Amino acid sequence: MNPSQPVDLTNCDREPIHIPGSIQPHGALLATDVTVTTVLRHSANAPDMLGLPADPNGMTLEAVLGGELTHTLRNALATAGDAGRPALMIGQKLANGATADIAIHRYLSDVIIEFEIHAGDHPDQPLQLARTMIGRVSSINEILPLARQTARLVRGLLGYDRVMIYQFEADGSGKVISEAKRPDLESFLGQYFPATDIPRQARALYLKNTIRVISDSRFSPVPLVPQFDASGEPLDLSYAHLRSVSPIHCEYLRNMGVGASMSVSIIVDGELWGMIACHNYSPKVLPMALRVATEMFGDFLSLHLGTLRQKLRLDTAARARAYLDRIQQMATGRDVADLLVEQVQEMGDVLRNDGFGLYLDGVWTGFGSTPPLDAIPDLARFVGSVADNRVWATHAVASRFAPAEDYYGDAAGLLAIPLSQLPRDYIFFFRKEMLQTLNWAGNPEKSYETGPMGDRLTPRKSFAIWKETVHRQAEPWSESEREIAEAMRSSIVEVLLRHSELMADERAKSDVRQRMLNEELNHRVKNILAVIKSLVGQPVQEGKSLQDYVDSLRGRIQALALAHDQVIRGDGGGRLADLLQAELSPYRTSSNVADIVGPDVWLDARAFSVMALVSHELATNAAKYGALSVAGGRLSINWDLAENGDCHLKWQEFDGPPVRPPTRQGFGTALLDRSLPYELNGTSDITYAPDGLRAEFCLPARNLRGGGTVVKVHVVDAQAPKAQRDALPADLHILLLEDQMLIAMDVETMLADRGFEAISTTNAADQALRLLDTRRPDIAMLDVNLGVGTSVPVAEKLTALGVPFVFATGYGEGGAIPEHLSQVPVVRKPYQIGSLMAALARAYREASGS
Repeated sequence: MNPSQPVDLTNCDREPIHIPGSIQPHGALLATDVTVTTVLRHSANAPDMLGLPADPNGMTLEAVLGGELTHTLRNALATAGDAGRPALMIGQKLANGATADIAIHRYLSDVIIEFEIHAGDHPDQPLQLARTMIGRVSSINEILPLARQTARLVRGLLGYDRVMIYQFEADGSGKVISEAKRPDLESFLGQYFPATDIPRQARALYLKNTIRVISDSRFSPVPLVPQFDASGEPLDLSYAHLRSVSPIHCEYLRNMGVGASMSVSIIVDGELWGMIACHNYSPKVLPMALRVATEMFGDFLSLHLGTLRQKLRLDTAARARAYLDRIQQMATGRDVADLLVEQVQEMGDVLRNDGFGLYLDGVWTGFGSTPPLDAIPDLARFVGSVADNRVWATHAVASRFAPAEDYYGDAAGLLAIPLSQLPRDYIFFFRKEMLQTLNWAGNPEKSYETGPMGDRLTPRKSFAIWKETVHRQAEPWSESEREIAEAMRSSIVEVLLRHSELMADERAKSDVRQRMLNEELNHRVKNILAVIKSLVGQPVQEGKSLQDYVDSLRGRIQALALAHDQVIRGDGGGRLADLLQAELSPYRTSSNVADIVGPDVWLDARAFSVMALVSHELATNAAKYGALSVAGGRLSINWDLAENGDCHLKWQEFDGPPVRPPTRQGFGTALLDRSLPYELNGTSDITYAPDGLRAEFCLPARNLRGGGTVVKVHVVDAQAPKAQRDALPADLHILLLEDQMLIAMDVETMLADRGFEAISTTNAADQALRLLDTRRPDIAMLDVNLGVGTSVPVAEKLTALGVPFVFATGYGEGGAIPEHLSQVPVVRKPYQIGSLMAALARAYREASGS
């Protein structure tokens, strides 16, 4: 943005908030080169706050901070993870005698060091505080009680005047779902805010940097010196805690009388689910130790909410399955139409709604808030014209069907389930206008200060704009609700047309959806919650840093997440080779070797979860201390099946650093020694040989199946050379076939970051085939297993057209690829940009003959 251009509400979406050129005054900042040698920039307050020379730019960091602290900073940076998780040092002595809390991270071509004067009256043990907070909520298994307890807990421990849990809706607007506050403050509980209150670039930063603090909403920004480097580039502060804040957001806070704030992102399934928003009505500096504890708590809360949301979907699916099973069992020897009318009232428990009903053979049976009786036939005819005999839903029916304007207050949203091949019979679910169901807890007469940018930046005005935005709209129908509706349609049509030739296709669809509705998953979700709680509760190993603990905890939970995802997507387990390949891929480089050889063994859900943790522990240890940590290191994994069906697996490392046995048994060592014997009644034998770690495991036959074809895998390099990744012309037209919306959006973003703009995305094979009839892409990426069917017909048409393509797949899904397409490159989920680009480049290169 042009610095001379005023910042207002018409251009805030373009405001470059990641490069403000300044920081907040409660800390100081130094920026160095990537070797942490030379100071390149400093905040204007750094000399006074840190006791530095008046202009430290160009000086060595040793000359500015001293050799000992510089050495400590370099060591900390070497152990740091990504930029979003800076290395932290609490209570470091500075040359001027002051004590500071320091955060250091590397981003792009700069190393950013942030200093905050240490607050001695606050605890220096963020891990213990985080564990206390996690322990208070880990047993809560419902989302709203969890949100209420979180707000109370954060306010009680951090001392803010108001703490809110803020949840985003599907359209980007947000709602305060829980609140803990001072008794004299107005309540914001239940209030909605429009999506424009949080600009697009701010949401992107909230995903990168999960915690943001404003110590004084009236602060004067401290400029960076220089603001632009010799090439004219500003310093990117995306991951800096001290980053200065948009003047629009500061005015928003001041208009409410807020003097300080803090927010923690809640990220579920890779998207911004909501925030913990804290307000204080006077300036407040939150010490770094408390911020770290809150950030760790936010990470756990995100995982916990993701699990609970999955459980809620499963519970809803189970209710739907029970209803459908009852209909099918009762249908024997009965008139199905009479049975549906008789059981229609129980449909109301299947999906959340304000009204519902059955329109069958021109007769309407309805309950709750529905359109007038005489409006139903016209509504049914309209749905028949647009639904194409599929589930059809809208949150704003009046915008699609003009006569619905007469009753939008009672039925603003509609989900229709067709029950026959002809557009005639339907189950209708309705939702009221969102404004009709609003529970406003604030004072409608409350007045707020108006700043120079107008009264738009006040809660009450924001709420008014949100009301204008959602007028005549209901709460949108979620993807899981649509899936359940589709499962209802398939099952009821199966009853109605049991002896029809059309039912062959309907039964296939029903079988696919029944796997999603498996009540067994509910039990597994609870088990995984218990395992996560156990992981979090493990004590910190003596001599290990806070960052080591956080990294280990995160890795173990991610390993569990991979296992849980496979249980859901597969048929109750996964292939051993796929699991090992997925765990090793992030650590494969061009200078070391990892080979996997053994029969094609399938693990059941229990064994898969146990081996996910065991293989993750072995892989991370090999990458940190073993064969995968040095050039030339080799790792060999092989297994075979005994006569009794047991699987014997050997893990052997060669040419790595000398191995020393652990001096004490930490959590990781205990996990390797005890997991298989305790969970599966198997065996585990770990040998710390000086020339390389040896591990042997026995997995009992009852947890296995398969064992035919031998699998040989040379682990793919996840960090492909840049020249190979970037070997695709940026003007290519790419066809993306992916049935999961969030995954498709993630792939689009990764490709867009690499400069690809022409991307056509579709979620079904028939849609992709129609696209190929109108425009020939240059290259394609096809998800093997779709919600309905596979992408093989699209692959065959691309082959006929001479268009290169790659397959994408999760664990155990490669079996859907036919033999004549087995040479097509395959990308494994979850995607990594390096392997994705390498596979696309390979397919494009082979097709062009270069």
